[in-house]
Amino acid sequence: MHVGYGMWQKVVVSVFLVLVLPAPLTAAERDPLQPRVPKQEMDAAKAMTNPFPATPENIAKGDGLYHGKGTCFVCHGQTGVGDGSASVGLDPSPRNFTNAAFHRARTDGELMWVLKNGSAGTAMVPLVGSVINEEEAWLILLYERSLTHSGS
Repeated sequence: MHVGYGMWQKVVVSVFLVLVLPAPLTAAERDPLQPRVPKQEMDAAKAMTNPFPATPENIAKGDGLYHGKGTCFVCHGQTGVGDGSASVGLDPSPRNFTNAAFHRARTDGELMWVLKNGSAGTAMVPLVGSVINEEEAWLILLYERSLTHSGS
């Protein structure tokens, strides 16, 4: 029996799908409405406010940091939907910053708390003080908040 080139392609793809991809590449996003800040720290977190106004200039600075020094895009993706190259296999998947319900439910202070402390039970590690400073974190948050207006 002669097996043509097209047949071999189908066999290779089938073997790959069965052996290499037995589980989904990404898991579901953790409940975006569940607070990440411990109850005993919530009041202090909610009291923090972003010192920067959401101007086009500040959002652009945040965009540059998100896609550069902050390395946020590696997990959260180029467009903020949680599909970055490092998101493969993470359970739960990285936060989807285009989710308007998430942004309505979380204060800037709560988001800053996560950037400073990480998020237990996820791959989100503390970034403020190691990768970025607090000023840069506030600018990144402005950019992340702007993603709900991008038509996603």
